[in-house]
Amino acid sequence: AYEISTRDWSSDVCSSDLMWRRGLKLLARIYANWVRTATGIEIHPGARIGRRFFIDHGMGVVIGETAVVGDDVMIYHDITLGARTFENGKRHPTIGDNVIIGAGARVLGNVSVGTGARISANSVVTRDVPARTDVDASEQFVI
Repeated sequence: AYEISTRDWSSDVCSSDLMWRRGLKLLARIYANWVRTATGIEIHPGARIGRRFFIDHGMGVVIGETAVVGDDVMIYHDITLGARTFENGKRHPTIGDNVIIGAGARVLGNVSVGTGARISANSVVTRDVPARTDVDASEQFVI
């Protein structure tokens, strides 16, 4: 789980996001890459992660620089919160509170996933997801 790995592999005093916010960007990237090698989880130091964020079976998780993840979010393995463009500015998703994202899902671009939404395994999300809805990959529509 992410909470355990951050406590084991980094501390509040020496975390990559703290280094990033203090302008030590190269050092933050080096440290984040070391943590990625040790855990299989790649979270950019610039990503904003909420409280009680939980990654179940974290191998293959990638969270981009401008991603924002709310409180009480649970994601499974092989998730990408990625960009669709190389432009500057906000280009990664914003995930609301109490969201569940299934294994293998991809949430791409500057999209918002509303509070309480659930994204099923292997879904590809490129549009906003309203609050308290389910995205089903097998049918490719919002329920």
